[in-house]
Amino acid sequence: MSQTPTGSAIQRRVIAVSIAAALGGFLFGFDTAVINGAVDALAGDKSGFDLGVGLKGFAVSSALIGCAIGAWFSGSIANKYGRIPVMIAAAVLFFLSAVGSGLAFGVIDLIIWRVVGGLGVGAASVIAPAYIAEVAPARIRGRLGSLQQLAIVTGIFVALLSDALLANVAGGAAEPLWGLDAWRWMFIAEAIPAVVYGIMALRLPESPRYLVAKGDLERASDVLTNVTGAIDVQAKITEITGTLNTERKASLRDLRGSRFGLKPVVWIGILLSVFQQFVGINVIFYYSTTLWQSVGFGESQALTITVITSVTNIVVTIIAIMLVDKIGRRIMLLVGSVGMTISLGLMALAFSFGELDAAGAVTLPDPWATVALICANAFVVFFGATWGPLVWVLLGEIFPNSIRAGALAVAAAAQWAANFFISTTFPAFAQIGLPFAYGFYAFFALLSFFFVYFKVAETKGKELEEMTDEAKVERRPRRQRA
Repeated sequence: MSQTPTGSAIQRRVIAVSIAAALGGFLFGFDTAVINGAVDALAGDKSGFDLGVGLKGFAVSSALIGCAIGAWFSGSIANKYGRIPVMIAAAVLFFLSAVGSGLAFGVIDLIIWRVVGGLGVGAASVIAPAYIAEVAPARIRGRLGSLQQLAIVTGIFVALLSDALLANVAGGAAEPLWGLDAWRWMFIAEAIPAVVYGIMALRLPESPRYLVAKGDLERASDVLTNVTGAIDVQAKITEITGTLNTERKASLRDLRGSRFGLKPVVWIGILLSVFQQFVGINVIFYYSTTLWQSVGFGESQALTITVITSVTNIVVTIIAIMLVDKIGRRIMLLVGSVGMTISLGLMALAFSFGELDAAGAVTLPDPWATVALICANAFVVFFGATWGPLVWVLLGEIFPNSIRAGALAVAAAAQWAANFFISTTFPAFAQIGLPFAYGFYAFFALLSFFFVYFKVAETKGKELEEMTDEAKVERRPRRQRA
């Protein structure tokens, strides 16, 4: 008889498996943020691309088209072929996008390669939280689910840091470096973590819930025993089987409901995703170099500020991981909404004092430049400690087993569609005026508070198999036992 692994060994194993799965989040962050250091070089005359305002916004956000498509289809593909094959396919797409974007001949094929990378990002954004939720014990599932966001912000940091280093070595993102322009190396650098992710994915065990759904009970028992630490494996398999059999084979048709065509819990997931993006977080990470240059900082200073902001994001995400299973999801989201509303509102106020210089660039007089810088980082703190990681945690938790992959795919696709809208419209919003742009984001931060208060219930400590009755998710928290 084989020896049962100890509790500490199980915990180390499930943490290791979750970290490996979350590497998809690292590439997610890297791929979406790497454009930050390259965008001004692409828009300049030296690149030969010479992007206007509209094309510049589309070149930045084009990857998000692929993200929405990848997220939409990855759930059904994962249900058919498994979580691990989707991770491996995402790694391949990341690699192809990195090399293709770095060697792009013109704006059209750059956009195509960015869309290819977006397919990988969309797939990773669905599979990582679903997989982690399905292997993690309930008592630490919030912390492990938050690893997805930690990996994302770490990927953002590494992308921005590599952008800054390459630009500094070359003397500018548009300057030559090792036979290519520096901005091209910014994209190519992603090939390294893509290879690492692919290798790690090959070593991961398949999700026990997928294995049960496919009837491979022997492998499912092994994963439940050695990774998730289930005590009564047979009872757990019976429980999983029961939830999977409550509906017919999962498909997007299973998401249909009486409220505007979808089940209420699916709408909750969609709106969580939309609010996460409509507060404008990715404007900070896609356009921050351009933003800080517009208020008087040089390219090198702007890149440095952006790197510092991304470090702040990592620190507060770690704090969120430490707190999420103690405090709970709902209260942290409410606090985050209040903090984001105030900081974004103050940013809108600060930029209302902006003045145009002779070149047409916005400059902020003292003390408003300092206020804008502090509030931008305060916004990142509130987002990074709450809405950043916790939306991914909730999306991995709130859906019943029978519709999880499909519902998560729809919610993630909505998130990327919202991200595409925000990222594409920012250059146009900025032309209207930065007070308008940040006022828009502040308005949605305020709305997010009321959405969470009235519609989002606590999931802390619940087993995924409990998420079979939508009323448990819809019911207002004040009716729940504290």
